[in-house]
Amino acid sequence: MNVNSERKFALAAIAVSIALSTAPALAAGDKEKCYGIAKAGQNDCAAADGSHSCAGWAKVDGYAYDWKYVAKGTCIDMRGKTTPPKK
Repeated sequence: MNVNSERKFALAAIAVSIALSTAPALAAGDKEKCYGIAKAGQNDCAAADGSHSCAGWAKVDGYAYDWKYVAKGTCIDMRGKTTPPKK
């Protein structure tokens, strides 16, 4: 990497960091659980079927019982469900 590309990379990293830190966080009432959309290792909490009890423990992409918080009203657009499947 030359000096110019290192500077561009550093500036891009700073810009992304600023954008992420200034993005408005969703308030509790502005989000909902969306089942079936979490990627492996990116779920927000325990699986609805009890197969694991922590965030980040999803083993496969799109498992119906794993969920993530999303902006209210967007889950169905993501092809998820707002309620877990029946056990």
